[in-house]
Amino acid sequence: MPATDHHTLTETIRFVERHGVALLFGWVLAEQGAIPLPSIPLLLAAGSLIRTGRMHFMPALAACVFGALTADTMWFLLGRRRGPRVLRWICRISLEPDSCVRSTENVFARFGLRSLLLSKFVPGLNAVAAPLAGNSGAPAWRFFGFDIAGAALWSGTYLALGYVFSEQLETVLQYASGMGSGLLLVIVGLFAVWIGWKVFQRRRFLKKLNVARITASQVRRLLASGADPYIVDLRGATDVDPSPIPGTVRVSVEDLTAGRHEIPRDREIILFCT
Repeated sequence: MPATDHHTLTETIRFVERHGVALLFGWVLAEQGAIPLPSIPLLLAAGSLIRTGRMHFMPALAACVFGALTADTMWFLLGRRRGPRVLRWICRISLEPDSCVRSTENVFARFGLRSLLLSKFVPGLNAVAAPLAGNSGAPAWRFFGFDIAGAALWSGTYLALGYVFSEQLETVLQYASGMGSGLLLVIVGLFAVWIGWKVFQRRRFLKKLNVARITASQVRRLLASGADPYIVDLRGATDVDPSPIPGTVRVSVEDLTAGRHEIPRDREIILFCT
């Protein structure tokens, strides 16, 4: 290993040792606050340091839980005050297709606050679980209990994995440091490929939805003219706002696609969603 790379590796390890707890708190807080900084590599590295005695488990776990709880509390309060607006905003900025966000809403509608126990292991659910909990009107004390347990399970799992596989991680880190600037190019390239694939997925999904559209004012004029369209409300189960269109039939996307709800063939069909 070149002397420069070895020095850089040593300095990186020393930095994590000196500021490990604060670094874990800030990193997890940023990731759970919607900044794309993956925490898993840092949690694995912290687990490796715990095995060698250069970091302690309980302070590391507490930093991760407190960081996640701080960010999740912000999303919980936003979900309680803004409700569907926050969820629509998450749907717009997400690189996942809108169907992924909707499916995670349905998971929360089915399991409630219990979904917080595993939400951080599921990227789509992790993004919406806390605001969904706020929008559901769940008591804050129950949210805190499930969220703390979920954050402890998530961070504890990766700290434990880093502890168990510390020797393998150290070998990988030494090999990576030997690559020098080439490693950075590989990471940037892989990240660019991942972003490109997600953008392609989203555009393909939106292209499938490129059907005839009708505005709210056009619907009003259609109803005023005496027409009798069959209007289906496809909003998620967590959207409790009443439909702004009279005579709307509330149907879930799953029931519609599975054919569990019969759609009349002799009327014009209008699908309403957000």
